[in-house]
Amino acid sequence: MQVLLLEDEPRLGQAVARALAAQGYGVRWARSLGEAREAFLELEPDLMVLDVRLPEDEDGGFRFAEEAREAGYKGPILFLTARDALEDRVLGLDLGGDDYLVKPFHLEELLARVRALLRRASEVKASRVRLGPLEVDLAGRGVYVAGRRVDLSLKEFALLETLLLHPGRVFAPEELAERVFGDPEKVGAVKVYVHYLRQKLFPEVVRTVPGGYRLGHEP
Repeated sequence: MQVLLLEDEPRLGQAVARALAAQGYGVRWARSLGEAREAFLELEPDLMVLDVRLPEDEDGGFRFAEEAREAGYKGPILFLTARDALEDRVLGLDLGGDDYLVKPFHLEELLARVRALLRRASEVKASRVRLGPLEVDLAGRGVYVAGRRVDLSLKEFALLETLLLHPGRVFAPEELAERVFGDPEKVGAVKVYVHYLRQKLFPEVVRTVPGGYRLGHEP
C-alpha cells in the first residue's frame, strides 16, 4: 500500500513517515503543496495523510484534498491538524476527508486509523489475485503457491503487491525503490528483493524487461 504524507514540520513528518514505513507501507513524504501535487501524479496513492495548515496556505490540506477528489481520487484521506473546532472537522469531512486526527497524537493511534481506513478501502478491491500457481490475498496478506502458503517479509510483500496491482506496467528500479523502501537510490535493494521473490515463489513471477521490472504474467 502506498501512502502520501503531506506534513511540513520536519520532526513530525519524519516520525510519521518512519512509523508508516515500519508497518510495510510505501511512503512518499511531501513537505509542501507543490511536492504533494507532484507526488500525487506520480504515486497513485492508496491513502493520503494530510496536514491541514501549511506555511503557504492555512487550509492547504483541505485545498489539496478537494483538488484530489475533483481529479477522481477515491482512496481514503486522513487529516492531521491542531485545529479541533467542530466547524473545521465538518469542513474536512465535507471536502472529502474520511477521518480527522487532532494534534498532538500518539503514533499508535495514527497507525490504527490508517489500518482501519485501508481495511475498508481494500474491501472495494478484489481481495484475491491469481497469477499462474500463485494466489495472493491482498487484504489478509496471504501468499500461496500451488496451495502452499509462503511467508513473505513486509518489504517482499510490498514489492509483490505493487506489481500485482499494476499488471502490465513496467516499473523503473528507482520507482520501485521509492515505493517499497521510500528511497529512490535503493536500487540495489530492489534487485535483492526481486531475487528473493523469484526464489520463494517461482522464477517467472517478476520479469526483467527494458526499462525495469514487470509482473511475469497477466493475472
